[in-house]
Amino acid sequence: MANDAKEVVLACVQAINDEDFKKGRSYVADDMSFVGVLGSRDSGDAYFQDMEHMKLKYAIKKAFADGNDVCLLYDLTMSGKTIFGCGWYQVEDGKIKSLKVLFDPRPFLEKAGK
Repeated sequence: MANDAKEVVLACVQAINDEDFKKGRSYVADDMSFVGVLGSRDSGDAYFQDMEHMKLKYAIKKAFADGNDVCLLYDLTMSGKTIFGCGWYQVEDGKIKSLKVLFDPRPFLEKAGK
């Protein structure tokens, strides 16, 4: 199992890319907080229900760590569209406790609005 904050985050993202959601969920706290441009979730289970449905793929461009804070810059592919995004992960006791993401959601909203 990953032991430092950056390793935990990278292992979780890899599990999501591999669609191994059970493994990915093991890196996330039960009371994980997620805030994104399209909504928020207040538990690890709710976050992973979304991940299973959306089938996101991350292409990480850069990973930074400062203690328990990890920042990923990535290309995110969802529904056949790829956008650039950023995620700020906070790790406590070896689990992702919070995640805030930023990206331009317009490519996804345009599809939904048509």
